[in-house]
Amino acid sequence: MSYTRRLFLASAASTGLVSACAMPRLPSLRKSLDVEILDNSARDLISPGARLDVLASGYTWSEGPVWDRKRSCLYFSDVPENTCWKWTEDEGATVFLQPSGAPTDETQGFREPGANGLAISHDGRLLICNHGRRAVQSMDIDTKQRTTLVSAYDGKPLNSPNDVVEASDGTLFFTDPPYGLEGMNDSPLKAQDANGVYRFSPDGSLTRVISTMTFPNGVALSPDQKTLYVTQSDPDAAHLLQMGPDGAEPELLFDAAPFMAEDAPGLPDGLAIDETGHIFTTGPGGVFILSPDGTPLARIKTGKATANCCFGDPDGRTLYLTAHDTLMRIRTRTRGLGWS
Repeated sequence: MSYTRRLFLASAASTGLVSACAMPRLPSLRKSLDVEILDNSARDLISPGARLDVLASGYTWSEGPVWDRKRSCLYFSDVPENTCWKWTEDEGATVFLQPSGAPTDETQGFREPGANGLAISHDGRLLICNHGRRAVQSMDIDTKQRTTLVSAYDGKPLNSPNDVVEASDGTLFFTDPPYGLEGMNDSPLKAQDANGVYRFSPDGSLTRVISTMTFPNGVALSPDQKTLYVTQSDPDAAHLLQMGPDGAEPELLFDAAPFMAEDAPGLPDGLAIDETGHIFTTGPGGVFILSPDGTPLARIKTGKATANCCFGDPDGRTLYLTAHDTLMRIRTRTRGLGWS
């Protein structure tokens, strides 16, 4: 496997394997048995007989799912198509933001101008990692008015912010790989000397906390907020790293390399945390359930390169997955972090 998930996407699109048009709604379809138990303790977190529901399909590269508890809906991105979708049980998937990033005529030099990672902030606004604006933004969900929170480091434009998580004190942690830029690391627009991980404090200060990762991607915090998790979407170093949020040297928590295979597409990307600190991280073949110490306990096998996941529903016991061109969900026995 010698390609990143983004290069795989480009290859698939060029051969007609994916559609540029998303269907607004699909009936819920059942897949075959999809939970691979690697450790018996996983049975407390997910039933071995749990099945994936396919909710919608036809996207070019679905990403950034986040559940809006106030409105009982899911938002997710189709990054290359510059569109953000809204999914509800009654209406299925409908267009929510278009463009989700920057208007196409303002994004010369961008391979993916749309929004990527999304999160709901503590004040109820939608946090948007906007590739086309090279910024992390905050948006009033009702009015759709946006505020740019951060778009530069050390006086230079960011690459293309990818994923974001908010701590209880309002601090934001976000990743900044070059996926949004044409040529990525070779783009003439790339101004940063690293693909960094950043801490944006409530006082407006911005600190690069990691500068040594090749392709930092997903980001999450442990329940006690003492550990920051960051995935790396690099086929030569397909890792989940952990570190103290104050900038200690990151350490390897999970190496996905032993699971990489032709019939298990995908790399570590987005991730979600449950209330007991277990980690649900995308990786080869789907989504891995890891113990807090990084031990793989189970794998949810989507059969697709899977970009991201989040917990949702009123009880917090459903995992929503954006798997390449498809939106899926599966019931769990554990609840997502924040449902208490």
